[in-house]
Amino acid sequence: MLTDAQRRAVIAAAYDIGPEFGLYVEVHAATGARSSQVAEINVGDLELGATPLLRVPSSFKGKNRSTRTRKPMPIAAGLARRLAQAATGRAAGEPLLLKPNGERWSAAAHKTLFPAAAKAAGLPAGATLYCLRHTAVTRALLAGVPVRLVASSFDSSVAMLEETYSKNISSHGDDLMRRAVFDADVPGG
Repeated sequence: MLTDAQRRAVIAAAYDIGPEFGLYVEVHAATGARSSQVAEINVGDLELGATPLLRVPSSFKGKNRSTRTRKPMPIAAGLARRLAQAATGRAAGEPLLLKPNGERWSAAAHKTLFPAAAKAAGLPAGATLYCLRHTAVTRALLAGVPVRLVASSFDSSVAMLEETYSKNISSHGDDLMRRAVFDADVPGG
């Protein structure tokens, strides 16, 4: 799990590589979506307003899906403005995120770029773009978002979240657990 400072640093390093790559990495950090999902986000999936969001396409993982649904994922107003600016003049069905050559990002197009951004940001050795997904999921769980909503929002299952995150989340949950600590020395209650 990355800290907020580490996420900001890798996003800044990605923008230093190029504005298109910076936006691509920022969307990963903001949505926690898989690269295959981020690559399929279209201009029409961006909803602006007081509570901006991206409609993130589901993956084709599990359940033998043959069609994609789109799940709303809240995003920050600043990211929404940057995405709207990048999408100016393009139709709703066109890709929202474009590589420098104007083509849609593919699920693997970041593999040569992200290691350079991670190194420049001082991330731990071996950090991958997928750590942004793990961080987003863990943060949602630690924020007290119901597990079922986390699973649905991140296109996963409760069983997969428990299998993947339960062994690691306890080391990050001290503040949450501390709220439930009983103290015999405190009167009342």
